[in-house]
Amino acid sequence: MARGTTAPPLRAGHRRRLLTLPALAGLGYALSWIAGLAVPAPSPGFGAAGAEIVAALSGHGPAVAAQYALTEGLPAAGIAVIAVALARAARRHGQALAARFALAAGLTAATISAVQSGLGLALAATAAPGPAHLLSTSIDRLDGAKMLALAVLGAAAATMAVLPRWLRWTGIALAVAIACSGLVYLLLIASLAAAAGPALVLLLTFMAGCGIMIGMTADPRDH
Repeated sequence: MARGTTAPPLRAGHRRRLLTLPALAGLGYALSWIAGLAVPAPSPGFGAAGAEIVAALSGHGPAVAAQYALTEGLPAAGIAVIAVALARAARRHGQALAARFALAAGLTAATISAVQSGLGLALAATAAPGPAHLLSTSIDRLDGAKMLALAVLGAAAATMAVLPRWLRWTGIALAVAIACSGLVYLLLIASLAAAAGPALVLLLTFMAGCGIMIGMTADPRDH
């Protein structure tokens, strides 16, 4: 009898917590990225000449714009929300230094991601080789800077007692993997571009996990 009376409120409580802003941001971040990768948009790659970029993107403007919106624009908001939520939760647990690093790194990454989205929309609309090359190169280098900021976010989260152990280990793995990928993009090392694959999987897992766990366990005052 006790089981029958208490189970529904627990399930309802879990559902409410999954609808908190951090949880929705974490899930939305991952889903937005997955949707963006599913968009059939061409990718000229590192080192492509301006004419090659224009030729590759010709006729694919809407798809390119949609991909940048889904992989850079919407995720920028998700990064910001999760960074703020992590920082607040860390402060509640007396980890002020980790909170400061998480907030600074997360907001830096979110800002870069938003700038990349704008540059991507401009790239989708350009037909001039010179501007196309400049925009493409700028987006790639900014990707490197964003990855380094996300590495700091992952490292800061790895020290937070509020997160479960598996998620802290994910933060460590993310910090190492995405820092290496960040250097590849920052320096435009085309031969190592494929190294970003594992880092992206770790990033999606980390962001979704942080959002859900903070949403499930944080003090209501954190929202």
